[in-house]
Amino acid sequence: MKSKPKDDKAASLSLSGTLNAKSGAITDELFNGDKAFFDPRDLVQVKYEMLRRVDNGESSVSKASGDFGFSRPSFYEAKRLFDADGVAGLVPKTRGPKSPHKLTDEILDFISSIGAAAGNAAEVAALIKKQFEIDVHPRSIARAVSSRQKKKGPQKKVKK
Repeated sequence: MKSKPKDDKAASLSLSGTLNAKSGAITDELFNGDKAFFDPRDLVQVKYEMLRRVDNGESSVSKASGDFGFSRPSFYEAKRLFDADGVAGLVPKTRGPKSPHKLTDEILDFISSIGAAAGNAAEVAALIKKQFEIDVHPRSIARAVSSRQKKKGPQKKVKK
């Protein structure tokens, strides 16, 4: 039995976050013909062609949005991002917090002050809950402490 050939382009699009999950919703003729160049799975290319179609006066915003599988608000958001950053603006940004937002400097200082006396990260999480009334996962605490130690660098011993 033959196995299905691996789709490297879909894998790389997925890895970069630019795989169009709604590629089946595209009705524009460019993306429904020979897919050698116009690939409906390529989210950046689809958005760019949608914007170009309106910019060239070939289509209205409503028609282009529908033909390319987007809503009108999505069109205007893509246009805003494209106008600000060019094609790079069409690449989706990663979602969610970019840093340990619960572990403020105040809480990290608290963790440093209790030091080894607190024991493991689960016990530290319980102390943070009691002191600051927020839930922090023990693994987040361990990562933040490790990161802070790396930033400070190795501790030098002072000779007496």
